[in-house]
Amino acid sequence: MIDKFLRDEQDPKAVEKIYTRLVDLLTTGEEILYIAVQKKPIVNLFPDCIALTNKRILFFSPANLGLSIKFVEFVWKDIVDVFTKEEIIGAVFSAKTTNGVEMGVDYLPKVQARKLYQYAQERKEAEREARRLRDLEEKRAESGSLQIDQAAPIAFQPPVPPVIQQPVPTPPAPVEEPKKDELTEKLKRLKTLFENGLISQEEYNHKKLELLSDF
Repeated sequence: MIDKFLRDEQDPKAVEKIYTRLVDLLTTGEEILYIAVQKKPIVNLFPDCIALTNKRILFFSPANLGLSIKFVEFVWKDIVDVFTKEEIIGAVFSAKTTNGVEMGVDYLPKVQARKLYQYAQERKEAEREARRLRDLEEKRAESGSLQIDQAAPIAFQPPVPPVIQQPVPTPPAPVEEPKKDELTEKLKRLKTLFENGLISQEEYNHKKLELLSDF
């Protein structure tokens, strides 16, 4: 069952563990498209993984010395863009959501990062097309309803003397103080630590997963 996810140098043990977890998470009509596995240059005992389905993208990270797996998921309609950056050793793949959250995994084999980018772009394009068709159908439905209303015969009504009504003042809507997005603030602070070299890429990814899981 997992052979098709082992064609680009993926670690079989890591793929099997992720695949077993994914099967329990799949919804009706959802299928797994691709699984990518991190490959660190020295120690690679508990690699991070990325899985793409036709409905969402999932970032997996081992916890408790590999005894459990934490994951964060995003549906495709919430993905603004995806990025890949090839480095001397491996590549980085990341995705950015509509609310500004950015998730990524480094030390991916370059072929896997390219495949992730390819599949992600295809799913984003499919989501855009589906959204366009939905909008078009809604406009057609509204247009058809308007035509039917216009075609309906209008019965003669005797003139009614106008009734002058005094306008009722509308009370001003209460102004609410914008609430700070606690998650966004924490993610910004975490990213600042990473950009200033105070934490590593791996620490950055794990801490980000913990923050997103808590919310």
